[in-house]
Amino acid sequence: QVQLVESGGGLVQPGGSLRLSCAASGFRLDAFAIAWFRQAPGKEREEVSCVSGSDGSTYSTYYGAYVKGRFTISRDNAQNIVYLHMNSLKPEDTAVYYCASAKGGYCLSLPPEHILHEYDIWGQGTQVTVSS
Repeated sequence: QVQLVESGGGLVQPGGSLRLSCAASGFRLDAFAIAWFRQAPGKEREEVSCVSGSDGSTYSTYYGAYVKGRFTISRDNAQNIVYLHMNSLKPEDTAVYYCASAKGGYCLSLPPEHILHEYDIWGQGTQVTVSS
């Protein structure tokens, strides 16, 4: 069965850190771009970060402006996992975080209304709550 499973979410105080994991089963992540999206209550799903496909140690990354400098995406092809390291968390980072596998190997720069269609395998999401 082809699936993505997120883990690592939870409750953290402002300024704290979390590491989210996205583990794939039933297929290899290596060749595909993998992205993290988030959706807060009453808001549209937005792209947080993306890492391109890689057959080695070289890959490209993308970050949304609101997380740049605080979040880091990485991939471990041997473990078939993609991580999202989140530092300096803010209350506005509170959302359900989803990982998704793209149809191709590149992180595409597309308007929000189109970017979701480029991803065809989605995880179930993990809740991140930033609150004191």
